[in-house]
Amino acid sequence: MSKKKTILFATSIAALAFTGGILSAGPMRGHPNLEHARDHLNQAWEEINAAQQANEWDMNHHAEKAKELIGQAKEQLVKAAETANEHR
Repeated sequence: MSKKKTILFATSIAALAFTGGILSAGPMRGHPNLEHARDHLNQAWEEINAAQQANEWDMNHHAEKAKELIGQAKEQLVKAAETANEHR
């Protein structure tokens, strides 16, 4: 398998895990605004992934950094939900 195909495969698997993984349930349940924000972050991640594929991955690592930051933002949404759940 070529390096490009390997990267595409790995990113596709990561996309599936990222959008449907552990951050998609649990403490977010019952917080529709936070869930909505998470959905937008998932969409942004998918759009960045599409841009990387369209540009054959040559974006000087900025797109990858943006996806990392989206992951961090999603973690913070979960923490916000957990904090809200503790104060109910």
